[in-house]
Amino acid sequence: MHPEQKRIFQAMKPEKKLRVAQMLYYSARELKAAGLRAQNPNWSEEMIKDRVREIFLYART
Repeated sequence: MHPEQKRIFQAMKPEKKLRVAQMLYYSARELKAAGLRAQNPNWSEEMIKDRVREIFLYART
């Protein structure tokens, strides 16, 4: 992490850190859904949502 990024994160209030984390989480889900749509154009939106849910449920870091 760049020192400037570290300084900014350290200065953030906990509420702001939570909002940033939530934004990152939902952005990741949207990106995964977009990728699944591109790879599986015949899938319904329900299938996409189910697969995204499953992927994030069993995700490991």
